[in-house]
Amino acid sequence: MTFHSAIYKAIGDKDFVLATDLDGTFLGGSAEARETLYNFIEENRDTIGLIFVTGRHPEFIHDHTDTYGIPLPDYVIADVGTTIAQVLSPGIVLPVPTLEAPIAHAWVGKADQVQSLMAKVDGLTLQDTPFRHRLSYDISPNGFDATDLAPVRELDVDVLISDNRFVDVLPKGVSKGPTLRRLINVLGISAERVLTAGDTLNDISMLTADLHAVAVGGSEQALYDQLPTSPKIHRARGEGAAGILEAIAAFDLHPTSGSF
Repeated sequence: MTFHSAIYKAIGDKDFVLATDLDGTFLGGSAEARETLYNFIEENRDTIGLIFVTGRHPEFIHDHTDTYGIPLPDYVIADVGTTIAQVLSPGIVLPVPTLEAPIAHAWVGKADQVQSLMAKVDGLTLQDTPFRHRLSYDISPNGFDATDLAPVRELDVDVLISDNRFVDVLPKGVSKGPTLRRLINVLGISAERVLTAGDTLNDISMLTADLHAVAVGGSEQALYDQLPTSPKIHRARGEGAAGILEAIAAFDLHPTSGSF
């Protein structure tokens, strides 16, 4: 599939684009807050663009874009920034090879090496999910020794520990933030019109990408600890969807945000 920015000009012309993590963020918070946020998006689709930025894999996104009540995103950045896909219709999520090419190139030959070394690290279990350009592990309840990851880091990859539950191994320099910046540049989306939202440490690159950002209420403490003080970063009181609504209003990112 050839990727030409002119074909996808519509989202670039929208007044506001929400780029949001899913678990604990867009899918988090009270049912009332989620309904308010989702209705706000659906009622203003002519002026609001939506990008899911998640650690989940494309199959999970496929299922959730075919779920009643959840707004359909325009694009998806999945697998912690290593998959870039366009959402054509409910349940149809197609990766964009031209945008993924440098990611795929950076991962060539890495998967087997990483898996071999990670098998020697106690306290980690490879996740039961399809992988494309990354590997992800669950941390056992008893934890593990992070210093055991030193040989893996020497492979010229990035290793990210988040929520004291997950370890992601990614191509060097690839994560949610850099991938999102590349996507909005190609789509012609002004950085000033984007709000990023997240709640765990694997969202840090997205929340520090020099875009408007919100760490929703109840975020991982390690994320709060590493977030710099910036007028572009909002630490919300509201959890999940309520925190996103709070940030949209705080940054005055949409003409109707005062009605929340």
